[in-house]
Amino acid sequence: MHEKIIRLVNVSKSFNGHQVLQDINLGISRNEFVTLLGPSGCGKTTTLRIIGGFEVSDIGDVIFEGKKINNLPPYKRKLNTVFQRYALFTHMDVYENIAFGLKIKKVEKKEIDKKVKEVLKLVNLTGYENRETGSLSGGQQQRIAIARALVNEPQVLLLDEPLGALDLKLRKDMQLELKRIQQSLGITFIYVTHDQEEALTMSDTIVVMKDGRIQQVGTPQDIYNEPINAFVADFIGESNIIDGVMVKDFYVEFAGGGFECVDKGFKANEEVDVVIRPEDIKLVPADQGMIEGVVESVIFKGVHYEMLINGRDMRWMVHSTTMEPVNTKVGMQVIPYDIHIMKKVRTE
Repeated sequence: MHEKIIRLVNVSKSFNGHQVLQDINLGISRNEFVTLLGPSGCGKTTTLRIIGGFEVSDIGDVIFEGKKINNLPPYKRKLNTVFQRYALFTHMDVYENIAFGLKIKKVEKKEIDKKVKEVLKLVNLTGYENRETGSLSGGQQQRIAIARALVNEPQVLLLDEPLGALDLKLRKDMQLELKRIQQSLGITFIYVTHDQEEALTMSDTIVVMKDGRIQQVGTPQDIYNEPINAFVADFIGESNIIDGVMVKDFYVEFAGGGFECVDKGFKANEEVDVVIRPEDIKLVPADQGMIEGVVESVIFKGVHYEMLINGRDMRWMVHSTTMEPVNTKVGMQVIPYDIHIMKKVRTE
């Protein structure tokens, strides 16, 4: 999976004087499921549109299979796009919708027949050929939009928040379905979402973006377990983020105490962000904890309890399979490995 099918080199883009992308460098491997993840307005859709040819970067290059394609129009690129609004032709049935691109390319009728049947099978809609698109559910319309893109056999499929209009249960089903389709076809998917869980579920690689810049690129496990800064840690999962001081290698002060950690390479007494995941805090009797606190609220989340605990002038979020009642005094324990030290991100 190491051959880069697409590379973005020093790509920047402004709209009306507002910088939307700043110096984006990214390589995407063949047959990879890559997700561009970030909050609204971070530049992920603009990045996708530049790859697709719907926008042109101000500076920088888009390289496809080693060739520069900056000025190549979308229809000449070996990729297809599925948007959040599926844009199906309502006056055509399912078969005609899927076959549309092939007819324009003057593909033989017999070949069109074969390809449409194959792709309907792939999206689990065999037998839907003659149905009106307006009579289909949101999830079915979504599959037709994907089938219409896939029937052209693109090398890359671009997906811009395609599950945004679906309800939660259907979204989760479709996440697994999309991953299955991508794996069975072995093509590159580039997927845009602001939903962290969706990104963690589906991706081989996640690209976390903020304010038009890439913050971190890595596997879901890397991004979750080893976030590069407090923004990534907070965006990719809930975190306790505490102001701290890195006294020396392997020793940090925060929340009024000094604690061992596994990080090094900071300046002596450098101000840092300390990140501790809610599931990494263990509740112990009050007199046995590193930090003492009082339970402020308890919410049952299905697999765990979410507790807010007041301790050392801050509110801690703790996820645990057991709970302590509100107003109980508790101790909180964290092993050095789960105390993550981040460089302070200066926000301008």
